[in-house]
Amino acid sequence: MAHPPNVREAQPPARTTAWSEGVDRLRAGATTEPGRLRIIGALVAALVVAFGAVTAWEISDRAAAADDVVTRSQPLSADAASIYRSLADADSAAASGFLAGAQEPQDVRERYEDDIATASALLVKAAANTDSTSASGREITTLNSQLPQYTGLIERARANNRLGLPLGGAYLRYANERMTTELLPAAERLYKAETSRLGDDYDDARVWPFVGLGLGVLALGGLGWAQRRNYRRTNRVFNHGLLAASVASAVVLLWLGIGHAVARAELEDAMAHGQESLEVLNDARINSLNARANENLTLVARGAVLAEDGKRDLYESQYADGMKALGQRLAQARGLADDRHGSDPVAEAADKAAEWRKRHTTARATDNSGDYEGALAKVIGGKGSTGECFNGVDAALEKALAHEQAEFTRAAEDSRGALSGLPLGAAVLAVLGAAGAVLGIGRRLSEYR
Repeated sequence: MAHPPNVREAQPPARTTAWSEGVDRLRAGATTEPGRLRIIGALVAALVVAFGAVTAWEISDRAAAADDVVTRSQPLSADAASIYRSLADADSAAASGFLAGAQEPQDVRERYEDDIATASALLVKAAANTDSTSASGREITTLNSQLPQYTGLIERARANNRLGLPLGGAYLRYANERMTTELLPAAERLYKAETSRLGDDYDDARVWPFVGLGLGVLALGGLGWAQRRNYRRTNRVFNHGLLAASVASAVVLLWLGIGHAVARAELEDAMAHGQESLEVLNDARINSLNARANENLTLVARGAVLAEDGKRDLYESQYADGMKALGQRLAQARGLADDRHGSDPVAEAADKAAEWRKRHTTARATDNSGDYEGALAKVIGGKGSTGECFNGVDAALEKALAHEQAEFTRAAEDSRGALSGLPLGAAVLAVLGAAGAVLGIGRRLSEYR
C-alpha cells in the first residue's frame, strides 16, 4: 500500500519583539524627511533638557558645598579655635589669680569663669553638629571628660592657696600639666579636624561643572547643526524655534561658566585672604596665651621644675618658645593682610609683644636678684607690667581676627550668591529651549502635510 507523501506543516511566522518593531519603524522613518526631522527634534530636545537638568544638579551640589562653608564648616572651625583659646586663657587666668595670693582679684576670677563657660558652651554646640563616631566627635568626648577634672584641680589649688599651704602650687602645676598634655592637644586636634572638613567643603564647591559645560557645548553644537541642515534644505536663514532654543542654551551655558567662575574666584579669595589669615592669627593668639601662662608659672614654680636638659627652668624655656612662635606668626599675618584694617592691629600686636619681651627680661632679672615681690609686681601688676602688654597683644589680635572673619564671611557669601538662581534658571530655560526646538521642527513638519 502506497504511503502518502510527507507534507511539511506550515510554520507560523517568527514573532518579533517590541524592541525589534521599534527599531524597524525607526529605520523606516529615517528614510523619509519627516521621519528624519522627528528624530532630529527628539535628539536636540533631549540634549537641551539633559543640559539643563545636569546644570541644575551640578550647581545645586556646588551651592550646597558653598553654603556648608559659610554656615557649617567655617563656623565650626572658628568655634574649635575659640575652644582652644578659651582653655588656654583660662589656664593663664588661673595662674595669674594664684599669684595674686589668697585674695584673688575679682576680674581675674571672672575671666577664668567666663573662659570655662565659653569652652563648655562651644563644646555643646560642636557636639550637636558633629557625629560622635568621627575624629571630631572623639576629641569632643575627651574634652568633655577632661575639663571637669581640670577645674577640680584648680579649685583645690585655690583652696590650699587661701589657707597659705604650699600644696596649692603643686595642684596648680598638675592642673597646668593636665591642660597642656590632655586638653589643649585634644582641642588642637579638634581644630585641625574641623579645618580639614572646611577644606573638603571648599574643594567640593570649587570643582568645575565639567559635565554640564560639556553637555552645553554639545547641545549648542546639535542646535547649530540642525539649523545649518535646515538652511541647506530650505534656504531659510532662521528657524525661530531652533533659534530660540539656541539662545536659551547659550544663556544657560554663559550663566553656568561665568557664574561658577565668579563663585570660584570669591571662594578662593575667602580662603586665601580670610581663612589663611584666621589660621595664622589664631596660632598667634594661642602662642601668646601659652607664653603668658608659662610666664606666670615661672613665678609659681620658682625654679622647681626643670626642662629635659636638667639645667633650664621648664616654664621659662616654654615662655621663650611661645614668644618666638608668636613673633613668627605675627610677621606671617602682616604679610597676609590685604588692607590697613587687617595690618594695623597686627602691627600693634607686634609692638606690644616687643615691649612684653623687654619687661619680661626686667622681671626675670628682678626675680633672680632675690626680689620676688618686685618681680611679681612686674608680671601681674597694673601699668608697666608684662600683663599689660599681654592684654594689649590679645586685644589687638582679637581686633584683627574680627576683621579677617568679616572678610571671609563677605567673600564666601558673595561666592554663594553668584550661584543663586542658576539651578532654577537653568531648568526653566532648558524646558523653554526644548519646547522651542520641538516647535521649530514641528513648523518644518507641517510643510509636509
